[in-house]
Amino acid sequence: MKKTLVTLLTLLILCSCGKTEKDLIVTGHIKGLKKGTIYLKKIEDTLLVTVDSLIINGDPNFTLHGNIESPEVFFLDLDKNSTEQDRIKFFADKGTTIINTSLKNFVFDAEIEGSAQQDIYEEYLLMISKVNNKRLELIKEQFEAQRDGDSVALDSLVKVSKNLVKRQYLYTVNFALNHNDSEVAPYLALSEIYNAQVKFLDTINKKLTPKVKTSKYGKELEAFIKTIKETEK
Repeated sequence: MKKTLVTLLTLLILCSCGKTEKDLIVTGHIKGLKKGTIYLKKIEDTLLVTVDSLIINGDPNFTLHGNIESPEVFFLDLDKNSTEQDRIKFFADKGTTIINTSLKNFVFDAEIEGSAQQDIYEEYLLMISKVNNKRLELIKEQFEAQRDGDSVALDSLVKVSKNLVKRQYLYTVNFALNHNDSEVAPYLALSEIYNAQVKFLDTINKKLTPKVKTSKYGKELEAFIKTIKETEK
């Protein structure tokens, strides 16, 4: 009887350990950080929730843990009230993601190594940043034309701006289609062009590989499109 109880307790302990084991490790170094709290966060049901946290006291190295079923976006915050501008956004997968950055330029200096999805996401961000810079230039020029009362120039700039938005949407659609075997594709559809015509979202959804379709963002895109179609009936 005693041996049976010991065996049962051992099995319970092993099962318990298995359940608490994390399959995502986020580690790295923040140059110049001596004191503060680092938070690992992600979106759950439209809310930003804390997955893990660590109080830094002298040692700028950190290691955080989380659970992940399929590749998804996580965030690294330096304090609980960080804004979007102070938050490092990255695509993670099971295994280890390494983030090295600095306290002075927390987001700008971030170097991220880890998932294949992160590499693809960075490729997208690099291209789209050029479009965003052009949009900022156009906004400035529109403001100046409006200030100077130059309606002809303003109308022209508005048309250019609208065409640029269309180009951005089409680029995102094409990028997603060209990376239909990555979870980045449905994520971009949901985060960057969610208000596009449903036919574009549907095209991306239908081209996703079976593996991506069953991922977190693959399922969310399918459900999102279904909701839109039902609303339009």
